[in-house]
Amino acid sequence: MIRLLLVGAWFVVAGVLNVLVVLLRPFNPDNSRICAAIYAFPALRIMGLKVRHEVDTLRGQPRPFVVLANHQSNHDLFVMGSVVPRRTVSIGKKSLKWVPIFGQVYWLSGNVMIDRGNARKAKEAMLATSDTLLNKDTSIWVFPEGTRNHGKGLLPLKKGAFHTAVTAGVPIMMVCASSYLRHMNLNRWHSGEIIIRSLPPVETKGLTIEDVPALIARCEQDMKACIAELDHRIDSAQA
Repeated sequence: MIRLLLVGAWFVVAGVLNVLVVLLRPFNPDNSRICAAIYAFPALRIMGLKVRHEVDTLRGQPRPFVVLANHQSNHDLFVMGSVVPRRTVSIGKKSLKWVPIFGQVYWLSGNVMIDRGNARKAKEAMLATSDTLLNKDTSIWVFPEGTRNHGKGLLPLKKGAFHTAVTAGVPIMMVCASSYLRHMNLNRWHSGEIIIRSLPPVETKGLTIEDVPALIARCEQDMKACIAELDHRIDSAQA
């Protein structure tokens, strides 16, 4: 309980700091990386979580690209926030804009906000992401499951991010975190270990919309295999 209260307090403090960042350079596409780091690193220390980064393929990949990451809980802000690459924005619900402080930071960081209840506007937003990839030297971060999986395994991937990558002809970068909700125990001083790994890029040049189902199946298989391996390493270390 103490840790959760401290994390909540830091969330507010970090939000205020990030407001200053985004007001100084509104809609700069590198704001997301800076703001995510401000949220993430102190929160991980407070929670007693050790995160091991195996993301050389992500950091060494020329922009732009589409990042696909597994989405476990609200703690992903802290866990995945520690590996956001330069000039990378994310896709989120339009309703996030109304979350006090965080929503304004998210909006002014240049992230793409989609109205999921309006198919036409959602499609327009996805087309705008293709323009961002092609013309603004900026990558897109997506949680393609569309909702949190609560550490119970990867959910089926939705096709929107794949359509965007194929339309823009940019690589897909998969980023997988171990199932930390299964291993995390905030009642311990060292509450758990998390491994984050990025996989080699998957090229989409030359692909068409007809290739999207096979592309989704391939990425689902690769992400599930990676998460299973990371979980096995964590389980083996704790045995």
